[in-house]
Amino acid sequence: MFQAHRNDLLEHVRSGPLDRRAFMQRAAAAGISASAAGALFREATAAAQDASPGASPEASPAASPVDHGAMKPSITRDEYLAQLKDHFTLEAAAHEGGQAIYVSTTDMKTLNPVIRSDVAALFVIGNIFNTLVGTSPIDGSNVPDLADSWEMSEDGIRWVFHLNEKATWHDGEPVTADDVVFTFDAIADPSGLSPVQSDFLQVVESYRALDAHTVEMIAKVPTASFLNKSASQVGIMPKHLWESIPLADWGSAPGSTGTDASKVIGSGPFTFVEWVQNDHATIARNEDYWLPDLVPHLDTYTLRVVDDATTAIQTLSTGESDIADLPAPQIDAFTQGNPDMAVDVYDTFRWSFFIPNQDERNGKFFKQKEVRQALMYALDREAIVENLLDGYAVVATGTQPVISRAYAPDRMTTVYDYDVDKANALLEGAGWVDSDGDGIREKDGVKMSMEFPYNASDPTTGTLVPYLQQAWKAIGIDIQPAALPQPNLIDRVFANDFQLSLLGITWTDEDQGMFFRTGVGFNLSHYSNPEFDKLNDEQLVELDEKKRMDLIIEATNIVNDDVALGIMYFNKAATASNPRLHNLRPNAFGSTWSIGYVWTEEA
Repeated sequence: MFQAHRNDLLEHVRSGPLDRRAFMQRAAAAGISASAAGALFREATAAAQDASPGASPEASPAASPVDHGAMKPSITRDEYLAQLKDHFTLEAAAHEGGQAIYVSTTDMKTLNPVIRSDVAALFVIGNIFNTLVGTSPIDGSNVPDLADSWEMSEDGIRWVFHLNEKATWHDGEPVTADDVVFTFDAIADPSGLSPVQSDFLQVVESYRALDAHTVEMIAKVPTASFLNKSASQVGIMPKHLWESIPLADWGSAPGSTGTDASKVIGSGPFTFVEWVQNDHATIARNEDYWLPDLVPHLDTYTLRVVDDATTAIQTLSTGESDIADLPAPQIDAFTQGNPDMAVDVYDTFRWSFFIPNQDERNGKFFKQKEVRQALMYALDREAIVENLLDGYAVVATGTQPVISRAYAPDRMTTVYDYDVDKANALLEGAGWVDSDGDGIREKDGVKMSMEFPYNASDPTTGTLVPYLQQAWKAIGIDIQPAALPQPNLIDRVFANDFQLSLLGITWTDEDQGMFFRTGVGFNLSHYSNPEFDKLNDEQLVELDEKKRMDLIIEATNIVNDDVALGIMYFNKAATASNPRLHNLRPNAFGSTWSIGYVWTEEA
């Protein structure tokens, strides 16, 4: 059936004008996914052009521009800034100058936004470089950054961005549309090192500069997350400094390593000072920032790197640092021991979960849904949250975090309350029995016993893993914990060298297809459900927000019932800071997103 539809669609393109919108509509009606349809359209286009090179839409004088419908305006910069100040009640600065030091247990890996893959780098890069479109710390929506505003066509295909005409690089050169195009080229080029390349190419058909301050992007299909996968992905790079450097060499270039400060040039509110790896990185106020009202109040902001969370907290207590994130098990002790410190507690987009490997080649235990469900029913997750995490988490009902727009616990059809009897019954029904009385279930001669690799540096695992071992032993599942450094654990999991493991991740998008779609790179459990894939395709092209959330919630029900991943709880976070800092507003979108607004009582 698919092949018949495929041939019909290819003939449609070859025999008429190359109209992507009509093609995608016909593909959807035929039940073909958006990603598959996009690939078919490109195949048909290439075939048609090969057969008749002079007849491409660009080359043919008879071709007329595609009508994408009326253009809808975005929020403006002024509107966004007004919302920001109202929502966070930011104070007017009483003093200018001073410094703030954020202490972290993780150093960044690069100063280059195009090749960045780590979170730590955002604390520095996010203040040096502007993205074309930013992210609102109010709700995660898309807001102006380098672009003052933009428009989207009625059909969701054409996007036009208007750059601020006063934007300049730190060396005084103007920021232009050519810089944006150059950055997008660097992301898309297969010889480059950008980790967001696949996301970008998934949604972007083309892009170009319309004039010095206007950029046009064309989407492959209408995509609700288009901006998140394209215009807001990375900071824009200065073409005049990077165009002579081969993309394959960007990782070792002085502008990436910081060995030559004159090469670390962005357009943001802070300028680069220095980076001493595994010690500190410092940035300074950009007095000439092209948005005068947003020039920072602090003289400098520093990312300081220490060995562990205990040391980080000690530096805060002794005044050697000003801001630190607190692990859940240490929040209460720190608060009681440091009553003068400010401590902000907030919900996050972080999930903590176990991964039941369902790969046919490595799935002795977890191919059956009943077995995966038994793992969940065997856990007293209320006790985990209250006793092991001191209440600084929320028991997960579904896979969407508490602050997600798709969080809908009342619409989940399966709720994993603590029920050991049900867990045992599910395992028995799936054919896993303790036939020799040793307390470990078996099936087809295979004992339900396995290694359990986990992150040794996560401060919560010291108490969580022994509990998991005990809870699963009670239903006849034997795990042998193996504490690994985080990089080694990630290598093991991505190499598919495990059967059951433990991870945590922060993911701000309601679209969770990255983790649950068949065959994608972050589907670490090797889960597959065609019904989920279909709903995920549908939500990608649904531009009506309510309808899209309904589709996502429906898809969430599927993976929740299947226990594609064993999401145990959604983490809360806490950021502690010296009270001399004003306007620090940590939340799920970043503990230091507001550093440009921060002022200190020191003159």
